[in-house]
Parts: sequence; C-alpha cells; structure tokens
Amino acid sequence: MKSLSIGLEEALRLTQEGITPLSAENVSLVESVDRIAARDLFALVDSPSTDSSRKDGYAVLAHEVAGATAENPVRLRLLGSMAAGGKTDIQVREGTTVRVLTGARIPTGADAVVAEEYARKEHSHVLVESFAQPKNVLRRGSDVAKGQWILRAGRRISPVMAGLLAAAGHSSAPVFRNPVVGMLGTGDEIVEPGNPLTDGKLYASNITTLAGWCNRYRMKSRTAIVRDDRAALLCALKNLADQTDALITSGGAWVGDHDLVAHVLEELGWKKIFHRIRIGPGKAVGFGMLDRKPVFILAGGPPSNLMGFLQIALPGILALAGHTNPGLPTMTARLASDLSEGETDWTDFFFGTLENHEELPDFRPMAKRSRLNSLAEATAVASIPEGKKALPAGSIISVQLLT
Repeated sequence: MKSLSIGLEEALRLTQEGITPLSAENVSLVESVDRIAARDLFALVDSPSTDSSRKDGYAVLAHEVAGATAENPVRLRLLGSMAAGGKTDIQVREGTTVRVLTGARIPTGADAVVAEEYARKEHSHVLVESFAQPKNVLRRGSDVAKGQWILRAGRRISPVMAGLLAAAGHSSAPVFRNPVVGMLGTGDEIVEPGNPLTDGKLYASNITTLAGWCNRYRMKSRTAIVRDDRAALLCALKNLADQTDALITSGGAWVGDHDLVAHVLEELGWKKIFHRIRIGPGKAVGFGMLDRKPVFILAGGPPSNLMGFLQIALPGILALAGHTNPGLPTMTARLASDLSEGETDWTDFFFGTLENHEELPDFRPMAKRSRLNSLAEATAVASIPEGKKALPAGSIISVQLLT
C-alpha cells in the first residue's frame, strides 16, 4: 500500500500487478475481432485442402511444355475442364491437358498450370506457347497446415486472423471476457444529460466521455450520478459494484470538504493501492480493489479526469480484458514548439494535435485550459518525462494517439 504520491511507472506497475484478466468465453469468429485470445489455437485442417490452381488455365505435365514458345507451341489434347469445388477428377497423361479454373484442384497426374493467356484453344486441342509456372499451383496446406500453431494466447484477433481461423477449421474462438465498467459521477452540481439545467449546475460530461472510450473497446458501461452525500455515495457504489466488473468514480477525488469518495471506499473495505501520483494533469487518480474488483478514482476537472483515465484506468480495464500491452497506441512525432512546465519530479502531459510534415508528423500542444472544446480537438498526447523540465521544439518524441 502506498500512502504518498508515486511516479507514473510505479503506478502502472502496481495497477498491472493488481489486475487479473476476466474468465474466458467462446464467441463467433466475427464477434472475436478486436478481442484477446484466451488460449492458443491450432489448425484443425489443411487449407487449401488439396493442391489447387491459382489461375484460369491448363493443367499439364511440366516437362512436356518446358520448351514451348509462341513460334513452337506444344499441342495437347483437351480432356475436359474442372472448376473450384467440383468433385470430378480427370487424369492428365502424356500429350493431354485439362482446363482448370481458379481454385480448382489440380487433376491427377498434372504437376503445373499454364495460364490461359499463354495457350490457344483449337477445337479439341490446346496449343501451349509458354512453359508452366510452378507459382500457378497453390499447394495443399500452404495457407495453413493441420496442427500448425496459428494464434497465441494474449494476441488481439484481427479481421484477417478471424478469416485464417475459419480457413483452419474453427467456427468460434476463446477470448477473455470484456468487462462491464461502472462509472459514478459525483457532485451536487452535476445533472444527467437530458434533464433540465438550472443555474449553477452542469451536465455530467465526464462519464459520457469515459463511457465513450469504453465503447470504443467494445466494453459495456453502466453510469450513475450521485450527490455529495456519504449515505447516497455508499449506496451508489454498492449497487454499481454488484452489477459490474470494475468501477470508475469521477469527482470527489481530492481532500476538500465534499471529496468523499476515498472515505466511503474505506468504509466499504477497499484495499487502497495508491491515491495520488506524480502526473499533471490527473494527480488525484487512485486505484484499489473492492471485493477483488478494480476501482479507479478520478478527479472531476475534465483535463485531470480524462488524463487520469487514459494513463491509469484505461490500461487497467484493458488488462482486465486480457490485453498484454494495455494502453494507448503510440507513434513517433516531432515537437512543433517547446514543452515546459518547470517540475522535474513529475510527468507532465499535454493534449495536442498531429499535423503532417515531411517524414514525421508535428505534434502541436494545446494551451492547458479546462475547456472541453479544446480537449475535443485533441488527437494525441505528449509528455515531459519525470526528471526533465522541458523539451525543445524539434525534439523527436513518442506520442499517444487518441484517434
């Protein structure tokens, strides 16, 4: 347990160490896309299941047409034709050929295919004007061979991987269950969107933003709003905990008179791992376990709320869904202007935009303002790492992608 503020790296380590992926479930291959494989999968069949033709053309004995040219074609008797999926097999012998369509199995006896643009049909014969290309034959099991290891546990399943699993004989895949995330907005001043807004009130935008992020990762969310009242907060946390796999609170995260979240969680018996880390914005973020379910405390100010979620809560709930390298995707960019905050013992984060520029995109930081309209325009996040006061314009840095 950590009572004092800790650095970002330690906070991430403690978060990952405290979370175990949820149980596995079998879903259809289409539903498995962007989910995390819960166990290794092996091919159940060969694909293709037989040698087949990559092109429309003529199945031949390769040695018979090795010297064929347009000036000196090889004349072969046409025995018939075979299409993809057909059951008919026509044996190719010396001096004969069979017309094959793309995907058709290679007839018995044939070992090569001449593409149709290099052959001329004359009544019951074919004049071959070029040698047969070995690449025109797709060998049995060349896409995937029976018993081949094709999917490792912990890997995100792409649409192409889902197709490969289908080719390998699977109709479903075991994936880690995506968590249902409970989100509790706290504060006397917040109102649920759609209700009348009176003076001094504001709509609960934070939990809408966070629920949207969960939806991006195909996680369901359940939201609630509660006033700054100990009994009401206690009841709301209990109800959400019963219905979800993880909890995120928004607001009431600090030490003011109305900041009750941590106190109520203590009454409920949560195991605090940390509360307050050396990042800005978002320092009030906290993490702990309540009945073996992860709980994340976030500040109410929009920049602090979103940054705490992106840096700590999002990696946590992604780990719950089985992601082995959770967090935002990253890329390399060039700083368009100086970054400076003056604190060397903190990690300072900056929302910004990426602009195309020669080889690397430029990251242009936004002014640090508590305005949602500026946050909504952000496409990336950059940081000054702990131990540095500033980064000069032109620096090559790693940025986190928001889009």
